[in-house]
Amino acid sequence: MFLKFSLRSVFYGSLTLLTLLQAFVPLKKNSDFWYLRFSGAGGGNDIQWCFSQVKGAVDDDVAEADIISTVEFNHSGELLATGDKGGRVVIFQQEQENKIQSHSRGEYNVYSTFQSHEPEFDYLKSLEIEEKINKIRWLPQKNAAQFLLSTNDKTIKLWKISERDKRPEGYNLKEEDGRYRDPTTVTTLRVPVFRPMDLMVEASPRRIFANAHTYHINSISINSDYETYLSADDLRINLWHLEITDRSFNIVDIKPANMEELTEVITAAEFHPNSCNTFVYSSSKGTIRLCDMRASALCDRHSKLFEEPEDPSNRSFFSEIISSISDVKFSHSGRYMMTRDYLSVKIWDLNMENRPVETYQVHEYLRSKLCSLYENDCIFDKFECCWNGSDSVVMTGSYNNFFRMFDRNTKRDITLEASRENNKPRTVLKPRKVCASGKRKKDEISVDSLDFNKKILHTAWHPKENIIAVATTNNLYIFQDKVN
Repeated sequence: MFLKFSLRSVFYGSLTLLTLLQAFVPLKKNSDFWYLRFSGAGGGNDIQWCFSQVKGAVDDDVAEADIISTVEFNHSGELLATGDKGGRVVIFQQEQENKIQSHSRGEYNVYSTFQSHEPEFDYLKSLEIEEKINKIRWLPQKNAAQFLLSTNDKTIKLWKISERDKRPEGYNLKEEDGRYRDPTTVTTLRVPVFRPMDLMVEASPRRIFANAHTYHINSISINSDYETYLSADDLRINLWHLEITDRSFNIVDIKPANMEELTEVITAAEFHPNSCNTFVYSSSKGTIRLCDMRASALCDRHSKLFEEPEDPSNRSFFSEIISSISDVKFSHSGRYMMTRDYLSVKIWDLNMENRPVETYQVHEYLRSKLCSLYENDCIFDKFECCWNGSDSVVMTGSYNNFFRMFDRNTKRDITLEASRENNKPRTVLKPRKVCASGKRKKDEISVDSLDFNKKILHTAWHPKENIIAVATTNNLYIFQDKVN
């Protein structure tokens, strides 16, 4: 068997036999549609997910720069931002609800598009710095303008998004076309006035936070004090003040004195939603460390370590790779946190460190395919996860443009597909099912026919409503629940 080694797999051990596991969860059927009783953003409902919109080109030939790399709703859900590998940020705004059809919620249309980052070159290290947007985080709205943080591998920028629908007229020393007048020709004074103009949305960089990370930035998280934020790379986490760009404080540093002794890297980090002194970071070894900044300036000693003991029977060459955590998210309440590894989503109670309180298998049928997924590098894909507004449902992506939802109350789950075949508005999504082995039933898809080039890595859930955004390569799908 041919094995390919890369920098990402430098820590992984020897090859043993794999175990094939199967896990199917029965769904209930209602009339012509499948449904699951999900607790929605505002309470318990029978949710039928419907197609709402799709953004992006239809072409099969996708440009690398157009691949979506992050998706994020703002705190009200009115705005939805996406970043792509070309360094662009596109913001969609939700239109006002249709008053004639009160059940019809407004669509999201393009509000602003701007180039956030440009490709750069580090001449000292002879390294190209990609323009790809790794993360976007919104700040809570304090005035008429909106603010967001965007980051590529090295530089974080604070952007102001503002509207202008009036322009000043009637200058004394300037003509209407902008030419300056000779002061000696001015015989009367005019009072400048504002005249209405077509709405213009402006994006301007207010702060640039640079030169603080040696390695690639994988996370940014805004503190609940709304004055500071953290940024994390492979080995360090820095604390910034939003008003200060020329210095940051290093709060975590796991870089060993000898890099040959390196055994793990930081994969994600996030501030607690309510406690401004608490944050967590995850590692490539599958552990999550909770730190308290009140304990010391350098949080090299964690307050809590969340780690699940490994089942020796499942130990294989791929164990450490698939246990690496790709995303960590606190619940809105702050009581729980969710982690995503390659095959599963785990929910942890912050008061219990030794094991998760809930574990959901996302695509366990891929356990038998790990060898081929290693060969094509898919095993290193970084899937994200998100909570709904009431913390009762979690969502994450999979392959073949599938995405999964798990209801924490009813313990039911569902697999849905983002596809242009169901692109008529209000079309109810029919759940998909994957057949891992044996005889394939009608409407099931064989695990061997899954398309691993079609993957959903980035998802977002509206903070107040049952509206979800799902990124598939260069397309953004928006789904909402069917209001009965």
